Amino acid sequence: MTADLQKGRMGPRACLLGLLALFVAGKCSYSPEPDQQWTLPPGWVSLGRADPEEELSLTFALRQQNLERLSELVQAVSDPGSSRYGKYLTLEDVAELVRPSPLTLHTVQKWLLAAGARNCHSVTTQDFLTCWLSVRQAELLLSGAEFHHYMGGPAETHVVRSPRPYRLPKALASHVDFVGGLHRFPPTSTLRQRPEPQVPGTVGLHLGVTPSVIRERYNLTAQDVGSGTTNNSQACAQFLEQYFHESDLAEFMRLFGGNFAHQASVARVVGQQGRGQAGIEASLDVEYLMSAGANISTWVYSSPGRHESQEPFLQWLLLLSNESALPHVHTVSYGDDEDSLSSAYIQRVNTELMKAAARGLTLLFASGDSGAGCWSVSGRHRFRPSFPASSPYVTTVGGTSFRNPFRVTDEVVDYISGGGFSNVFPRPSYQEEAVAQYLSSSPHLPPSSYFNASGRAYPDVAALSDGYWVVSNHVPIPWVSGTSASTPVFGGLLSLINEHRILRGLPPLGFLNPRLYQQHGEGLFDVTRGCHESCLNEEVEGQGFCSGPGWDPVTGWGTPNFPALLKTLINP
Repeated sequence: MTADLQKGRMGPRACLLGLLALFVAGKCSYSPEPDQQWTLPPGWVSLGRADPEEELSLTFALRQQNLERLSELVQAVSDPGSSRYGKYLTLEDVAELVRPSPLTLHTVQKWLLAAGARNCHSVTTQDFLTCWLSVRQAELLLSGAEFHHYMGGPAETHVVRSPRPYRLPKALASHVDFVGGLHRFPPTSTLRQRPEPQVPGTVGLHLGVTPSVIRERYNLTAQDVGSGTTNNSQACAQFLEQYFHESDLAEFMRLFGGNFAHQASVARVVGQQGRGQAGIEASLDVEYLMSAGANISTWVYSSPGRHESQEPFLQWLLLLSNESALPHVHTVSYGDDEDSLSSAYIQRVNTELMKAAARGLTLLFASGDSGAGCWSVSGRHRFRPSFPASSPYVTTVGGTSFRNPFRVTDEVVDYISGGGFSNVFPRPSYQEEAVAQYLSSSPHLPPSSYFNASGRAYPDVAALSDGYWVVSNHVPIPWVSGTSASTPVFGGLLSLINEHRILRGLPPLGFLNPRLYQQHGEGLFDVTRGCHESCLNEEVEGQGFCSGPGWDPVTGWGTPNFPALLKTLINP
């Protein structure tokens, strides 16, 4: 240590020896998330500093190993041309691959123990550690952090967050990716209830999207339901401060589920169901996953009841890393602007999604409800991609509307349908041909300065997102719209296809994108009309990307034609 001090610097070993003392002195520290934006979301207010003795639950993301090998395995088990196709890894296989090094585990545990952390819990993969500390201990441990109480959102949610960046000892730079529970706020719903379109007369018309309308449009028969005899299951995950009512689900099925076999209750709720009123988005997710994927066992991941310092989406990722037996299909209506998240966080979450793909889980994420999005960078407008929609390891679902809103017709773009090109993730090889074709042939491309043409392009597929009926708090609610609707619909149909595969002794579909792009969207209705919204300026005048033949960054490959999609995906 003396030699290091004489040179005017301290080496990693010296840092480790004096970990907490040096940390408190502000020396030898680094910021894991220097680019994490901190802004108080609209509708949230500060309630002042947290009590120093108040208890916090913080999650430490430990550095993983062998991620390149994990990426290779995902490609192998997801590519129909590979000899390893469908031979998914178990959770234990994944743990053996990515588990942090013994040095990482020892260093982090020693650091937390010295800080007074208690009730620490890991996951099967050992790459997350959740511990309890007092606010005083956490502020000493995480230099610069200052915890405050905040309240906001439709449910007047209470959270504890730090408006200031935190720093860690440099000795931990190769051991900790980030600390969860400091900056990111719970998401808010982007669902919209649109005014009912006006059209004279109602003969031969439908009055909004219901399960029977979906089944008619996507060519499902009464026989296209689960058998109820396999271990097939599906799940939706909810991170808003809301939940569903079993009585709403039963009433929804009574009103709209009369012409197909279905289950009227959820098989398992992971998490806690809060008390009080149900939320429209939570009700929508469950009702349409269970009516599209009819008669299939359904789980709901629910975040209400979590501790104020926890991040609901992060807690869901931890659950995936701690359960050996999971539903095959997961639908998620959650997203953040890519630019609002730190590089460390976004890359680590992407790795968690890659872990799920290696295990053969089909993760479907809503593409968002802001079209191409828009933000200003140094006075110049750019489109604003959403994450995890932009992750190369998920299947992202966009949105469509009926050409005639009162008839079961062909579909056009729903102008809110999220889509575009990632500014973080490069274009994956599986979509190289399709995206290059779009970029070279579309007659309506926005100016190149608005998007990163070499980035991961999304969505991959789409489904109806406009004009849904939902039962919430015992009341049927019409004209609910958003990709939060299209995502569970597409997920439910994939669950039906998994049912056929399982009955034939085949593995479930797993990560769908490599197969989807290889088959050039076979089994899907191509949506070729319409554009989505974007920046309201003179240069683009509110127009983002436009749909066209084949894949496009508004509706992906298109919407499901169930019999054709089943035929395409039933083969080994």
